[in-house]
Amino acid sequence: MAISDEPESVATALNHSSLRRRPSATSTAGLFNSPETTTDSSGDDLAKDSGSDDSINSDDAAVNSQQQNEKQDTDFSVLKFAYRPSVPAHRKVKESPLSSDTIFRQSHAGLFNLCIVVLVAVNSRLIIENLMKYGWLIKSGFWFSSKSLRDWPLFMCCLSLVVFPFAAFIVEKLAQRKCIPEPVVVVLHIIITSTSLFYPVLVILRCDSAFVSGVTLMLFSCVVWLKLVSYAHTNYDMRALTKLVEKGEALLDTLNMDYPYNVSFKSLAYFLVAPTLCYQPSYPRTPYIRKGWLFRQLVKLIIFTGVMGFIIEQYINPIVQNSQHPLKGNLLYATERVLKLSVPNLYVWLCMFYCFFHL
Repeated sequence: MAISDEPESVATALNHSSLRRRPSATSTAGLFNSPETTTDSSGDDLAKDSGSDDSINSDDAAVNSQQQNEKQDTDFSVLKFAYRPSVPAHRKVKESPLSSDTIFRQSHAGLFNLCIVVLVAVNSRLIIENLMKYGWLIKSGFWFSSKSLRDWPLFMCCLSLVVFPFAAFIVEKLAQRKCIPEPVVVVLHIIITSTSLFYPVLVILRCDSAFVSGVTLMLFSCVVWLKLVSYAHTNYDMRALTKLVEKGEALLDTLNMDYPYNVSFKSLAYFLVAPTLCYQPSYPRTPYIRKGWLFRQLVKLIIFTGVMGFIIEQYINPIVQNSQHPLKGNLLYATERVLKLSVPNLYVWLCMFYCFFHL
C-alpha cells in the first residue's frame, strides 16, 4: 500500500492551490469569458486610464493594495484548502507499517504501553481479589517476633562467615609458596566454599528463626560463597600465567597481567566489602565514597526485601495451604495451582535477583 512519507507542507499546498481551491464567484464568471474578451477589456481599461499621471499614480496604489489583498487571500486559501479530500495523499510507493518487511523497523512504543496497561490491570485485579478472599495476612510475628531478638545463633553464624575467606587466604598463601600441590588447593577450595553455603542452612533449620533473619543470613552466605569461588578461580589462573612467564613463554596481549601475582590479605579484605563478585587485586575507584548512593541502595534493599516477604506471606502461602497434595490431585488441578503460583513466584524471583546482584 502506498503511504505518503510526510504531510504536505504549506509551500507544496501553494503549488497545488489550483487543484484545491474552489472557484469563487468572480473566477466562475471569468471561466465563461474567452481569453480574447478578457484581453480586449483589459486593453480598453489601460487605454482609458493612460490619459493622466494622477490616474496612473492612483492606479498603482490600487494595484499594490489589490496585490496585497490577493496575497492575503492566497495565504488564507492555502491554510483553508491545504487538506482537501481531492489532494493526493499517496505520492510514493511505500510498504505498510504492518508488513513483514517494515514491522521490525517501526517504533513499538504503543504496544509496549498497552502491555504495561494490561499488566497493571491484571495485577490490580489479583491484588483486590486476594484481599477480598483472604484479607490482610501480614502479622507482626512474620517480620519480627520475640524470637527475632533472640536469634543469636543466626547472628553469630553471620559473624563467623569471615572464617571462610580467611581459610581461603591461607590456602592461597600456601599455594603461592608452593607448600601444597595444585590438586590439593582445588580440593580445599571446594570444601571451603561448600561449607560456607551449607553451614548457614543448617543453622537456620535448627533454630527456626524469623523470616527476615533467615533471609539476611542466606544473602550474606550466598555473597560470601560467590566471592570465594571468584577468588579461587582468579588466583588459580594467575598462578598458571605466572608459571608460563617463568618458563619464558610469550603471552598474548589479551593475557598480559596488569598486576603481578601476589596474595595479599588487604586485597581480599577490600574484595569482601566491595560491591562486586569478580575478584582482582586492584580496582578502579572514585575519588570519594558516594554516601548518598550507598544510603539509597541500603533503603532499596530494605524495601525490596519487605516486598519479597509480603508476596510470600500474602499470596504464596495461602495458595500452598489451600492446595491438595500434588500426587493426590488430578493433573488439571495441579497445573492450575502451578500457573496460579507462577505470577507471585516471578515477582519474588525478580526482587531477589535485584537485591542479590545489585543492592
